[in-house]
Amino acid sequence: MRVVVDLSRCQGYAQCAFLAPDAFRMHGEEALMYAPNPDDAQREQVLRAAAACPLQAILVDRVDGPDTSVGTSPS
Repeated sequence: MRVVVDLSRCQGYAQCAFLAPDAFRMHGEEALMYAPNPDDAQREQVLRAAAACPLQAILVDRVDGPDTSVGTSPS
């Protein structure tokens, strides 16, 4: 799983830090720090945190490893 936060949109409401404290934390009162590749065990918490962001500044991508289907055709 890959997490990207648009820090120009983030206003420091800290809902993500409350819901997924192992993946998101506030540094001071306004600066958000986050894990770009959180553990899959945190998946549900991270998804809830992204959904709770009032500004929708958090994007979560599912990463399953290399995509072996790109550029290949069935024989």
